Amino acid sequence: MSIEKAKEVIRLEAESIRVLEDRIGEDFQKAIDIIFNCKGKVIVTGVGKSGIIGKKIAATLSSTGTPSVFLNPGDSVHGDLGIVSGDDVVICLSKSGESEEFRVFISVIKRMNIPVISLLGKQDSFLAKNSDIIIDVSVKEEACSLDLAPTSSTTASLAMGDAIAVALLDKRDFTKEDFAFLHPGGNIGKRLLLKVKDIMYTGSYIPKVNKDSTFKEIVVEMNAKRFGSTCVVKKDGVLCGIITDGDLKRTLEKYEDLHSLKASNMMSKKPKTVKEDDLAIVALNTMKQFDIMQLVVVDDNMLIAGMIHLHDILESGLS
Repeated sequence: MSIEKAKEVIRLEAESIRVLEDRIGEDFQKAIDIIFNCKGKVIVTGVGKSGIIGKKIAATLSSTGTPSVFLNPGDSVHGDLGIVSGDDVVICLSKSGESEEFRVFISVIKRMNIPVISLLGKQDSFLAKNSDIIIDVSVKEEACSLDLAPTSSTTASLAMGDAIAVALLDKRDFTKEDFAFLHPGGNIGKRLLLKVKDIMYTGSYIPKVNKDSTFKEIVVEMNAKRFGSTCVVKKDGVLCGIITDGDLKRTLEKYEDLHSLKASNMMSKKPKTVKEDDLAIVALNTMKQFDIMQLVVVDDNMLIAGMIHLHDILESGLS
């Protein structure tokens, strides 16, 4: 019984979203144009469960390039209206459109000549009569067995809010870099902003030997720099190979006389490299793909600019 009821809830809420597609038309486009041309911010407002959905819509708008805040209409008439300016746009969310909290709030908003866009369940309500743009988010029935608790209706409002936010994102030509700028602290921001040069080792920290370095010199350099590898360079400083712990082990298995060996005999001649302006996530994916722990950072002429280690990428919070 519980499983069948749960499936019915999903079906009803899915249907409440599906019908919205046919309602997106001229009024929706007008709403997008009004918000896009807004010189201030978007004030999202709603009561109860609609207010909770409004908070999410405001957050989504702000994170995708449309400055937005949530304002409780009840609190607004007790001083919070100070956040509203004449350059703003208001988006109201309501199933009934008759919530008492809206009456004084809307009267003040209308006196300020602020455009009101409403996501409504009832088209003949007080809020409908006082809105400049009405977007229909009505549902045939709530997924609640009693047809009372906001379920399908809040789902429909949430989906329409996402449609507004993404339509604006597209109209603004909002990029991944723009998104990352607004999300600098999380993994999303790190993936889109953190570059190799931000966490690479440079200068004397780079393990480096020349092609003629001996086995002992190689081991000393690797132990000193603690990278588990060392770059091999030509006389002009150009990268020509890399020697890892694995290369040393294979050398020990292959040769008995280590004294006559040079770096050129032990190195891998085609080391994996990155550029300092590459995203750190690119370096991480390369390490995962080839199952390696470090990458050499080079410029266009294969001169070494730095080295980057898997541990440092992971410690940065990137995953």
